Amino acid sequence: MNIESQPLPLDSLPRKAAGQALNLLQGTRVLDLTTSIAGPYATMLLGDFGAEVIKVERPGNGDDSRLWRPPSLAGHALWYLSVNRNKRSVTLDYSRPEGKALLRQLIQASDVLVTNQLPSTLAKLGLAYEAVKQVRPDIVFVSLTGFGLEGGRANDPCYDLIAEGYSAVMDLTGELQGDPQKVGTPAADLLSGADAAMGCLAALMDRARSGQGHLVEISLVESMTRFLTPRIVSYLGGGEAPRRSGAKDSVIAIYQVFSTADEPITLGLPTDAIWRRFCGLIERPDMANDPRFAGNEARVASRQELVAAIQQILLGRPRAHWLEQCRSHKVPAGPINRVDQVVRDEELLARGLFYAMDDSGQPIPQVGLGIRFDSREAGYRHVPPGLGQDNATVFGELAGLSALEIEKYKQSGVI
Repeated sequence: MNIESQPLPLDSLPRKAAGQALNLLQGTRVLDLTTSIAGPYATMLLGDFGAEVIKVERPGNGDDSRLWRPPSLAGHALWYLSVNRNKRSVTLDYSRPEGKALLRQLIQASDVLVTNQLPSTLAKLGLAYEAVKQVRPDIVFVSLTGFGLEGGRANDPCYDLIAEGYSAVMDLTGELQGDPQKVGTPAADLLSGADAAMGCLAALMDRARSGQGHLVEISLVESMTRFLTPRIVSYLGGGEAPRRSGAKDSVIAIYQVFSTADEPITLGLPTDAIWRRFCGLIERPDMANDPRFAGNEARVASRQELVAAIQQILLGRPRAHWLEQCRSHKVPAGPINRVDQVVRDEELLARGLFYAMDDSGQPIPQVGLGIRFDSREAGYRHVPPGLGQDNATVFGELAGLSALEIEKYKQSGVI
């Protein structure tokens, strides 16, 4: 039996119809030349905020992520479906003179251009910022590459895995005696994508005031490295290089995973008040009053002793008991959810974070924007588009092509 004919987790997701989308960026047109995850994630965020996003793809295969399967749903790669809602797709080979001429028309009609191509490729295609600015002087040009547009590594290829290694996050992830580990999600892609959207918004705000366009430059390695800001600053000012420890070396004395009688929990005791409340819930007032544990600095010095004592206590009851107690005493604690558990979290579902879009009867699972405006969650206007499905509309509206001209370009392989 085909797995796609079997019941899927998405079948239990709440259905959300198109409409009620945010319109904060209404009237802003974004030309998306990116592929894979980081760039498409950035433009999806802009689309969620209300921008019109035109996704320009290669004729034939399109965005690289369209081929990243399994897993797939109804023949579409789920990685592609995860970062491409609220877009229209056109195909265009702008390495050819006819395609480049059409792209110039799309640029003239756009407010923002987002690209993840290397500077050498941009120069070869005539798409470097200075060249694009000649076409649209007030363009907000967003470049998202591995290492930036300048420097000795500017033209080196880079993906999320490479950026995580450069940034030191992999060296800090995992157990001390184990191998360095990649973060369990494409962290550099998603962080740099969010940075690209943020930088674009700031540039658009200034353009509205000054009328000037901007070059916004994002690199995966710098976004991922900035993610380590507290660790890096602590090393620079303190001199001790952190090492991976299974997340047991926090500046907060008690801030880690603990086992219980059945399943583990996370527990964070960052302040004296929370420490005293925790001692009350475990019925150890002696620990709360012990001068050896007065203040975080003292508790850090006694961390090994404290962790061992707390661990022994928590092993006596199951996770549900401790989570209930921690909640009632306002002590920060939580479960360690698997993906199949977090998507069933009633609070997250109630806030609309997980939902299914309807594509002609086929539900498509999505993770929502997670940002509310005036108590309103983001809806959507478009499901992730099929390759080139908007060629006729976009090239007709923005380039003034007739149906006959569009067909001619299609037959020649330009679109």
